[in-house]
Amino acid sequence: MSAIVLVRGGKLPSVPALLKQHRKCIWGHKSMSYASATGRRKIEKVLIANRGEIACRVMRTAKKMGVQSVAVYSDADKHSMHTEMADEAYLIGPAASQQSYLAMDKIMDVAKKSAAQAIHPGYGFLSENTEFAEMCKQEGIIFIGPPSSAIRDMGIKSTSKYIMSAAGVPVVEGYHGEDQSDQHLKDQAARIGYPVMIKAVRGGGGKGMRIAASEKEFLEQLESARREARKSFNDDAMLIEKFVENPRHVEVQVFGDQHGNAVYLFERDCSVQRRHQKIIEEAPGPGISWEVRKQLGEAAVKAAKAVNYVGAGTVEFIMDAQQNFYFMEMNTRLQVEHPVTEMITGTDLVEWQLRVAAGEKLPMMQDEIALKGHAFEARVYAEDPNNNFMPGAGPLLHLSTPPADLFTRIETGVRQGDEVSVHYDPMIAKLVVWAEDRHAALMKLKYCLHQYNIVGLSTNIDFLLSLSSHPEFESGNVHTNFIPQHYSELFPPKMAIASDVLCKAALGLILQERGKTQDFKNMTKDQFSPFATSSGRRLNICFTRNMTLLDGENKVEIGINYNQDGSYTMQIQDEIMHISGDLEKEDDSIYLNSSVNGKQSKSKLVIMGNSIHLFSMDGSAQIDLPVPKYLSEATTTGTQGGAIAPMTGTIEKVFVKEGDRVQIGDPLMVMIAMKMEHTIRAPKAGLIKKVHFKEGFQASRHAPLVELVEEEPESD
Repeated sequence: MSAIVLVRGGKLPSVPALLKQHRKCIWGHKSMSYASATGRRKIEKVLIANRGEIACRVMRTAKKMGVQSVAVYSDADKHSMHTEMADEAYLIGPAASQQSYLAMDKIMDVAKKSAAQAIHPGYGFLSENTEFAEMCKQEGIIFIGPPSSAIRDMGIKSTSKYIMSAAGVPVVEGYHGEDQSDQHLKDQAARIGYPVMIKAVRGGGGKGMRIAASEKEFLEQLESARREARKSFNDDAMLIEKFVENPRHVEVQVFGDQHGNAVYLFERDCSVQRRHQKIIEEAPGPGISWEVRKQLGEAAVKAAKAVNYVGAGTVEFIMDAQQNFYFMEMNTRLQVEHPVTEMITGTDLVEWQLRVAAGEKLPMMQDEIALKGHAFEARVYAEDPNNNFMPGAGPLLHLSTPPADLFTRIETGVRQGDEVSVHYDPMIAKLVVWAEDRHAALMKLKYCLHQYNIVGLSTNIDFLLSLSSHPEFESGNVHTNFIPQHYSELFPPKMAIASDVLCKAALGLILQERGKTQDFKNMTKDQFSPFATSSGRRLNICFTRNMTLLDGENKVEIGINYNQDGSYTMQIQDEIMHISGDLEKEDDSIYLNSSVNGKQSKSKLVIMGNSIHLFSMDGSAQIDLPVPKYLSEATTTGTQGGAIAPMTGTIEKVFVKEGDRVQIGDPLMVMIAMKMEHTIRAPKAGLIKKVHFKEGFQASRHAPLVELVEEEPESD
């Protein structure tokens, strides 16, 4: 087995006295410099302290390099893809991340038990945890990431602002001080001027981040940001910044080694976001001049060198319409969107991480790094864009993806039949494409999204198609307020399913019925009957039938005439269509080849339970079959006038008790699910008759949370 040789040596430069003083003020002690050890070590086995697609991503590169991989998993991930993909796997606790993937002692015990020489933290979880990086150092295990001092300096946003100021990089006006009282933060927000951004000093990924548009909502948004920050980072310290309206979010990939070298691998544009989290990323940034591109890269390298950075990191900037940029924060880890950088530079950043952690010099210097072509990454989430992007758990009953090749990557940690767990992030996969230029790459992205077909839960795939097809997105006119600004075009009123699509669904159902009843080879003589099929073949008569389908909640009646030539005539109200076709099996998928009034097309057909799903280059459609009344009893009996859970999750906070009077819109509870906080508000004014859940308890989707009754008006 090949190995990576670790060579450490040399003293890294000290940081400015101003930074030392600031760290001492925050941490209560002098900062710890990155001490390099002497000697040689090998990385023959790496533990991945993460789950899902990033764990699988690291394992693929490790296997390519001949390095063994060790997985850790929670009870919920016992049969997950990353668990089965690893050379070794160890159970570390219950589903809750605090008791498993965030449990540093448990992960360190596995590292020792498995004799792993290094730990790769992935992103999220412990990837930017100073204490964990320091623990690895003390235990003699290589942390595949920067030194703990760099994580500390750049992970605390207030400290990073000082570093950027010292490095001559422009920063956004704000407050980054120690006084964390509500009133002081509120006063600082007033001084800066609304709207303001409230941000957790630690972490990233949009966690602990809120926008306060006015003084009236400041305290509510502050408390919400603090709750989320405590849960995500165990630290609720906040900073306040001026909110720059409609900026671009542009970030630069940097890489440093233990020999004092640092390079940039160009920029990514991550402007299109919801809930401060990215949806589509691309590299390079559209419309950015080469002069500004160079300035961005050089500023990012200055930031990395200021903290003696080692490994992969991302320096994030906000950019205005004139391409002026301001430092926002630095993520001291591998980013979710790193594949687009790999695609335009021909690199494997995980391999770079492993080699740099082993003491090798950077594989390429700045003058060797060339930019070629354009790449997009679309994040496929289990969520409902039409319901404020509400995340949702559930089974992947059907999952098919576009074929992967050199220019198309599917980064995922799930397979058909797996469950998207309520306990973790709702991302299903990342679809990454590359082409010679932006226009060609965008065409390829849209083509591949049409081939990404999922049944079993709500996804954002149709929204990604709508977003990537928007004229302003196609022109590269992107900013962080893109979705709200173009909301009406991105979320048009729901239209009725076209008649030809309904007829295709009916045809698919008929052909499936015929296939099941005409399995002649497996039938006995007694079982066979020409009158038991729906083929339409009758003796001297023309067979007709009626079929009822559901377009949402609307019933659609279809009159179907079976023609003697094997075709069908279908009627929906006054519209008559002539349709024929057959089913074709290809790579474990069923396709419907159809002709409607002479127009031929091919659609993937998935029939599950009472639902018919059609996927084609014209879009996707779900058509349901009516469920008998006795099977469709209401599941929310007794909740009328109350509030029900919009998703399965944990009750984080309860604001009301029995007997309280509330007004419409008053907060009732806060739920946490899939790393998202959701405030449940009163649907109307009234009296709280009963509270069904306490803090810390889990509620299923559509479970009644509170019973709310309107009070009778007092009689004269």
